[in-house]
Amino acid sequence: MTMPGLPPEPEAQAGGALPPPPAHPAPGPLTRLPAQLMELLQTRIELLSTELEAEKLRLFGALVQMLLALLLAGGALFMASLAVLMFCPEAWRGWAALGLMSAYGLLAAWAWRGARAQLSRPSGVFSATVAELARDRASLGG
Repeated sequence: MTMPGLPPEPEAQAGGALPPPPAHPAPGPLTRLPAQLMELLQTRIELLSTELEAEKLRLFGALVQMLLALLLAGGALFMASLAVLMFCPEAWRGWAALGLMSAYGLLAAWAWRGARAQLSRPSGVFSATVAELARDRASLGG
């Protein structure tokens, strides 16, 4: 039964049967593209994270080894300097101390320059991520 002023019910229009639900379009390349792009982005971010973690561990390990080497080298240098000063005749001790101080100063300046030069060169961090992104861009036609 329909009330006056209202459109007829769907049952009454189709002879008692409801119309079929609209068919969903079959998933095509354009409907899968956002999901594939998100998956690709997630993979690249995971690769970047892995490379960052590996670089952090490498730098931390190198720093610990360098600090240990510096501590041990300092102790050895102190003992060697003390031995040189002890075995020098008393008249030469001042000159020996001055020579040791000059040698240590020159070696420290050389090490400082080497460290600055090494840090100024690019290390190639994230090279795998950059290569993967370039491959992605090439495969997407960009």
